[in-house]
Amino acid sequence: MYDSSKEGDNVAMMKIRSYGQDDRSEVVQLWRDCGLSMPHNDPVKDIHRKLSVQSELFLVGVAQGQIIATIMAGYEGHRGWLNYLAVAPNVRRSGLGRQMVLEAEKRLYALGCPKVNLQVRTSNREALHFYKKIGYGEDNVISLGKRLVVDDV
Repeated sequence: MYDSSKEGDNVAMMKIRSYGQDDRSEVVQLWRDCGLSMPHNDPVKDIHRKLSVQSELFLVGVAQGQIIATIMAGYEGHRGWLNYLAVAPNVRRSGLGRQMVLEAEKRLYALGCPKVNLQVRTSNREALHFYKKIGYGEDNVISLGKRLVVDDV
């Protein structure tokens, strides 16, 4: 278990690296702890899918040997995307989410990405506030989606 008694040092202590095969169980548990796993998204399948496309943009934040943050980024030549930003509940509001987003943005920018998009559930007021605080604004668009594969979960 991550020791949250040193929360003031989290930003300096966290190291960001690309996801590794041994990270799966910790990442899935973090996503569950953060409420990111939904009935229609199998986290193991989502990880497997990401590893087949720009796996180097699947980042984990590690402190004291534990994964305490994640973010998935992607770039298809027109827009960058961010998904699965997660920070362990006991270390939120310490700058770790911002650090993960900045690292993902840096890597996307290095690929020539001109703009980053993300989606937030309208019910997730905390995430909306976080993203607005770090410079993201609402675009005048409607997000549409179509499921091509239905995960059995």
